[in-house]
Amino acid sequence: MFNRYNNLNLIQQLDPKTEHWQICYLMFGYEFPWDITKSLEVALMRTYCIPSISKLLSQTGEFTHRPQKRYDDTSIIIAEIIKWGYDSERGTAALQQMNAIHRRFKIENADFLYVLSTFIYEPIRWNQRFGWRLMCENEKLGNFYFWCEVGKRMDIKNIPDNYTEFEQYNIEYEKTNFRYSDSNRKVGEATRDLFISWFPKWMSKPLKPITYTLLDHQILDAFGFEHPSPLLRQTVENILKTRAKILKFFPPKNQSAFFTDHPSRTYPNGYEISNLGP
Repeated sequence: MFNRYNNLNLIQQLDPKTEHWQICYLMFGYEFPWDITKSLEVALMRTYCIPSISKLLSQTGEFTHRPQKRYDDTSIIIAEIIKWGYDSERGTAALQQMNAIHRRFKIENADFLYVLSTFIYEPIRWNQRFGWRLMCENEKLGNFYFWCEVGKRMDIKNIPDNYTEFEQYNIEYEKTNFRYSDSNRKVGEATRDLFISWFPKWMSKPLKPITYTLLDHQILDAFGFEHPSPLLRQTVENILKTRAKILKFFPPKNQSAFFTDHPSRTYPNGYEISNLGP
């Protein structure tokens, strides 16, 4: 008889301050792989609602010409850091590559800090709505400490050392900086179209409003996207909540499900960390 909560029991015995990588490894690879992937897609969409960020991303041309590569490169770097740890050989190489990419551009520390905060809090918020079980306190704090350590290795300044304080920064930053711009819309449309391209072409039209149901009103307004009907939004949310209830009866994963555990669309035959990026 399988025990659905073996990993949770293990996580609750770990120290989130000193053993946060082990916690994140289990969360991302075994407990919530699909949910965290979706939540980080939403997290990245949130960052595109900041004109200073979307303008820079739009200027690179990556979203217009190579959206799938851009998505895969980002996902691979994140997966490498989480699967192997930020101080491992592969994790360090991924961080160095990411830092090298970022150094090509002038990016404000406040923007870096906000993007980092979305990686902490969006998976937790998604889990509160659609998780097959709620994250325990060790998982929330483990995610916080893990990404703070990643942020330090990215040379991000003024990272709050308190979970609640950083969450408040995230909320206040969005209140101050979320607003519509043409570059927001351009990057948002390219990302939306990428998500839709993963499905058969005949599904494109209905998938557009369905995609919008996963974005809150702030994001939709910052992109200039139409709002889906309340009925459609509720239907999609009910489907995700039903999925969560069903997953409770599934056996725990005996193999990890990190993004890099399967060939990506851009790199079906494998990749080199040093070749990731524009």
